[in-house]
Amino acid sequence: MEQEKQDADAQNQNKDEYVDIQMGKHDLFFKKGYDILYTINEWLLGIWFLVGSIFFYYETLKTWGVTLFVLGSVQMLIRPTIRLVHRFHLRKHYEREYEEKQS
Repeated sequence: MEQEKQDADAQNQNKDEYVDIQMGKHDLFFKKGYDILYTINEWLLGIWFLVGSIFFYYETLKTWGVTLFVLGSVQMLIRPTIRLVHRFHLRKHYEREYEEKQS
């Protein structure tokens, strides 16, 4: 019964409407793996900046401190990349699902 309703909904909506609605319904299910990546990235980012800051107290470790800050800065660029990849994969999944329901 539920599958028939979803198929009927897919017939009455354009692709963008269908994808947006389905993404809203199932975002949490698909988000789990990406949340793990995001959390690991955040944790490492915090470690790099903390250790880098401590290294700045010692003249002999300042170069390593700068290196950790650069590494942390690169990881800050990874954050939005993870989000974009997640949204891209989720949208592609529901676009394929919409196409299958149309045929």
